Formats: sequence, C-alpha cells, structure tokens
Amino acid sequence: MKEHSEVWIARPKKQQETFYRYLKEADALYGAGLKVDEELLSHAPNIKVISNVSVGYDNLDMEAITKRGIIATHTPTVLIDTMADTMFGLMLATARRMPELHRMVKEGQWKKPMTSEFFGTNVHHKKLGIIGMGRIGEEVARRASVGFHMDVTYHNRTRKPEAEAQTGASFAEDIDELLETSDFIMLMTPLTDATHHMIGAETFRKMKQSAIFLNGGRGAVVVEEELIDALHQGEIAGAGLDVFEKEPLHPESPLLSMDNVVTLPHIGTATHETRHAMYVDAAKQCIDGVLGKRPEHVIQGG
Repeated sequence: MKEHSEVWIARPKKQQETFYRYLKEADALYGAGLKVDEELLSHAPNIKVISNVSVGYDNLDMEAITKRGIIATHTPTVLIDTMADTMFGLMLATARRMPELHRMVKEGQWKKPMTSEFFGTNVHHKKLGIIGMGRIGEEVARRASVGFHMDVTYHNRTRKPEAEAQTGASFAEDIDELLETSDFIMLMTPLTDATHHMIGAETFRKMKQSAIFLNGGRGAVVVEEELIDALHQGEIAGAGLDVFEKEPLHPESPLLSMDNVVTLPHIGTATHETRHAMYVDAAKQCIDGVLGKRPEHVIQGG
C-alpha cells in the first residue's frame, strides 16, 4: 500500500490526452457525468473503484465495469431532501403558473387585477401519483401527505409497506389506475433498458385532461415528442420538467414556447450544501474502495 496518495485532475474532453495518461496509472476514478464505457476503461488498467457523484448512473456501462471487477458507487442519500424540495417546488410552480406570472410582472404586463384566465390550480388536497418510489419519492410523499394533505399513490416494482406506514401513501399495483385518477403524476424512475421511453403517447392518453405531469428522473424515460404532442392536443394540462432527452435543451424546443410548461436546467440537487455533501460522500467511497473496504453505496461490481 502506498504511504501517500495523489489526486490528478484533468477535463476528459478538453484535456483528453492528459486524462488518458492519468488513467493508465490511476487506482480510482471520481467525478460527475463522465461516460464510462469500454473505450474509456481500455485506458484504465488499474482502476479499482469508480465513484459517481450522482444518484443516477446511466452514464456508467455497468456490464463493462462489472466484467473488470471494478466497484462502482453513487451518492443516493445525501441529496434526498434537496431533490424532494425541488420536485415539490416544481409541482407548485407549474400548478400555480408562477414562472408565467412572474414574467408578466417583470415585463410590465400586470396592469389590472388578475382574471380567471390567469388562475392556476390547487395542490393541497389533490391526488399525487408517484411512478418510482425510491428514497426521493418517499420524501415527496411525506411532504405531500403531511404538509399538503394530498392523497398519495405510488407505482413501483416492489411494494414498500414501511414507506406506506411512514408517508401515508398507498400502493397502485396497476399503473393505469394511478394514471387515470391522479391530478399530478410525478416520474422519479432511473433510466435503464427497462425504463427507456416507458412514458409515451399511450400513457398521456390515460391521464386526466386536467393532470400535470412532472419529471425529475431522467429525460429519456419519456418520449419527449409524444409529451409535446399531448400538451399541444390538450390531453394533459401542463408539465414541470427538470430533465430532458437531450441536455441542454435545444433553444428551438417547442417546450420553451409553452406557457403551461415549467422547465428547469437539471438542477434538482443544485444547492451549495448538497453538492458539497455529494462530493464529500463520493470521495469517502472512493477512498474506501481503493483501501480495500466495502463502500457504503455500491451500485454493482467487485
């Protein structure tokens, strides 16, 4: 074991040659958003652990990583409350049309009392359906049921009785029931082969015309063009989105011209406190992996 360690920093795209040179000797790889695949790993013969500063890990080719006996970790716990805050804020902002009305005031268009065409919809005492009841979904459910007296249902691969007891949420084994009865539908699933484009035209047709769709999982879980069509055709009332199929969102995307759509630049965990905690957490797991200890949040591998 080395008596000391070194940290080498290089930007994979702007300093690719330097980055690959470092990888040849590196014991660990630490960072956010880097695509780790066969090509990258071919330059990293000594890597023991990959520490991903994120809850999601669709940037990691887990088959290639596992095949090499590499441990991969992520940071699923320190960001839970912040992400839940963002999603609840996104729901409120979309329902009450806050960004649209904010622009009206800033642009000097508020010249008389607001009439009904500018009214939003209540959030309290409404029905929230959560697709993907992970840790973040549980925190959203708690905020919704306790703080806003919402009726919360969730659809998940497995039922979570303990979460139901703690949050007051009920399990919807049939996703169609959730889609057809919810006033707000929040997507919180990770992106996997199984979830890619799982939400599309057929899904939106099953929702209420008054429903608001919210996505804080991954953009590619949704067929974005079919979401746009559903909004254009009035099949749903609006959408609040923190993630998109391609990021950054193209400036000519129809989503940007829709007043009933609130768009955020993938900032679910973006507070100073939480991002710092995520990097600290990832660094600890990285060190544990290099030293032969089992990191706390192993995705899969070694």
